[in-house]
Amino acid sequence: MTTQHQIKGSFDVSMAPQGPDEGHETTGIGRLLIDKTFHGDLEAKSLGQMLAFRSSVEGSAGYVAMEKVTGSLGGRRGSFVLQHNGTMTAGDQHLDLNVVPDSGSEELEGLCGSMTIVIEDGKHLYEMEYSLPTEQ
Repeated sequence: MTTQHQIKGSFDVSMAPQGPDEGHETTGIGRLLIDKTFHGDLEAKSLGQMLAFRSSVEGSAGYVAMEKVTGSLGGRRGSFVLQHNGTMTAGDQHLDLNVVPDSGSEELEGLCGSMTIVIEDGKHLYEMEYSLPTEQ
């Protein structure tokens, strides 16, 4: 049996661009290190990496990223991995952001879910829907 949850909160993020690997200087693909701190029902830190590409058309781009989140979710401790797949077509954004299946550890074992990111007035916000096995 699982329990469904919906939470909201904010997060702080810093991204550090990395130089291209040798031989990849002309691909136009950038790599960034991600460092986040989540606040709210998700009190956690995450570290990850992003690959991104901006096309020559203004407002069109794509990115993929993986980040490992470690902390407390709804009072349960552990870690899990988030997978990002985002595209932007002439400014129209689409993002799939999901918990990698079976990536939950400790009290977050069995975690399933997805997240939405909203940037409002320069502030980063998240909304997360998730389920966890019911405690026995």
